[in-house]
Amino acid sequence: MNDFISKKIAPSGVLRVGLNMSNFLLVSSEDASGLPDGLSPDVGKKIAKELNLSCELIKFPNPGLLADAVNDDKWDIGNIAYEKERGKTIDFSDPYINIDANFIFRSQSNFKSNEEVDTPGIKIAVFERSAYDLWLTDNFKNAELVRASSIEESHNLFRNNNVDVLAGLKSKLVDEIKTNNDFKMITNPFTYIKQSIGIKKGNPEILEFLNEFILNLIKEGYIEQLLKKHKVQDKLSIPKID
Repeated sequence: MNDFISKKIAPSGVLRVGLNMSNFLLVSSEDASGLPDGLSPDVGKKIAKELNLSCELIKFPNPGLLADAVNDDKWDIGNIAYEKERGKTIDFSDPYINIDANFIFRSQSNFKSNEEVDTPGIKIAVFERSAYDLWLTDNFKNAELVRASSIEESHNLFRNNNVDVLAGLKSKLVDEIKTNNDFKMITNPFTYIKQSIGIKKGNPEILEFLNEFILNLIKEGYIEQLLKKHKVQDKLSIPKID
């Protein structure tokens, strides 16, 4: 079965793994030769090893560009978060890791819940085309989303008081809060980012293989080992399995 999947997923014999380099939790660094390091690259290399394929890590500066390249023959699997909008052009595996997405605000705003943020006149800074941008676009109908071209730019919009609220990954927001006692976080995440493996549409056998493989990685404790290896066990959560 694996030989069939190998030939179907990577006919060249090299598994090209698309990586979202802006996700600092999953791609934590680059080694001396410039190769990405982190939980996401390790999962890609593990899949290649299982299929007896060589592995090539393909870097994309943000998830939008990675998703856009699905039909451009630039990657065979894309390590990217599932979102309904992306699901129109990409088939997604079950998630191998979850990330909390939260809001921070200034204390005078005194928000008590995520629902209170979705109010006319409220401006939310968000990293353009991130998974949480897509979720907010789909679910928030009253607040204004102010999109930034990078995570850092979204933080600058908030720091410079150009918006009322900053949306982002919890770990980065925790660091932001430490810089200013006036910044507060709504404790409950407004959504969970489901980090998955994306493939071209129309390949159910590959999807079935990926789902079974991810399930085994979780059951056997491999994902937990990667969390500890890359020191992100307090920032990411392993999806619950039945």
